[in-house]
Amino acid sequence: MDTKHYTCLYCYEEFIPKRRHVQKFCSATCRSKAHHQKTKIDAPQTGLQTTNSTNSTNKIEQISAAGIGNAAVGALAADVLKNVFTTNNNKPATKGDILALRRSYNRYQRILNMPGRPDGTLPYYDMETKCYIYLKPFK
Repeated sequence: MDTKHYTCLYCYEEFIPKRRHVQKFCSATCRSKAHHQKTKIDAPQTGLQTTNSTNSTNKIEQISAAGIGNAAVGALAADVLKNVFTTNNNKPATKGDILALRRSYNRYQRILNMPGRPDGTLPYYDMETKCYIYLKPFK
């Protein structure tokens, strides 16, 4: 093994190589960073442009009536297709649906696992006050 000190080609620090052959970099991190730096420099020469290059002009998008119209038509088409292909069982419940469901339940629900009183009244659960009461059966 070499005991000679070498200089890293990326960070320029001295190191003793850990392998039998001469290393150019002190660590895999320096090797990787040197490769990325090299490919960034070589990119304009290969015909590829980077987004950070100074010669590229950035076009600022402006709002136009045609763009607004296209967005509105696209949103409308998406809503129509969503409504056509979604069944009623999979549509979200609205506030009106919840209120109608709430109205469909009676205020008083019969409790079946409690016995009635000797005077003939039966136990019911009051949905509004959240307690149980005894009422005479409806005839």
